[in-house]
Amino acid sequence: MRMATPPAKPPAPQPGDSYVQSFARGLQVIRSFSASAPSQTLSEVAAATGLTRAGARRILLTLQALHYVESDGKYFRLTARILDLGFAYLSSMPIWNRAEPIMESLVQQVQESCSAAVLDATDIVYVLRVPTHKIMRITLGVGSRLPAYCTSMGRLLLADLPDAEVRSRLSQTSLEAFTKHTLTDVDALLAKVAQARRQRWCLVNQELEEGLISIAAPIVDRTGRMVAALNISGQANRTSPKVMQETMLPALLASAREISLLL
Repeated sequence: MRMATPPAKPPAPQPGDSYVQSFARGLQVIRSFSASAPSQTLSEVAAATGLTRAGARRILLTLQALHYVESDGKYFRLTARILDLGFAYLSSMPIWNRAEPIMESLVQQVQESCSAAVLDATDIVYVLRVPTHKIMRITLGVGSRLPAYCTSMGRLLLADLPDAEVRSRLSQTSLEAFTKHTLTDVDALLAKVAQARRQRWCLVNQELEEGLISIAAPIVDRTGRMVAALNISGQANRTSPKVMQETMLPALLASAREISLLL
């Protein structure tokens, strides 16, 4: 099951003294590799990025020389060294090492999976996850992306933005109905985001995947700005929205506050 569409591309900055186009194209080539395209030919990379074959070839050979890409002569694929780029972000945010014991304690208390994510354009990106039972048909881990509009953490993180910015990001999103419950109307989504803003938590019931229910709480810095979200995910046939709100939300909010104090 395909869970997330690629994030909409923001307007391209105009090349100038402060914009290195070749570097941007290199990142574009790296992002062209994914779970659905783990290895690609030169022509496939060029088509996926909109680059010429010659341009794509130069970038791929540069990445290969730096050991971020390997090739068997026809197909190119990323190497494990590419993880250095992601771990650089995580190592610059030591809060997640300190937050993990708090999340593990929460998982033991509620017996459901717990995750933390940040907002990136129209998606959420997982920065930490403590699973229990496998409740989703997709595998989630650090670096996984999901669309913000139909996830509890995504709606809560959007709630920290002005309405005009939320509408703008929703307009850049392919609002796909993953289940019969998924909201795809922009005005309805804005209303849900506004509700999350008022109550400072968000529950989403089976909008991303049938049977999956999740509830999120904010992680804020000392100024009150929401920097991440924490959620609990469970199975709807085992835990109703009412039960999750009444029995798990207090513990989730307490854990989110504890992590926020680390900031």
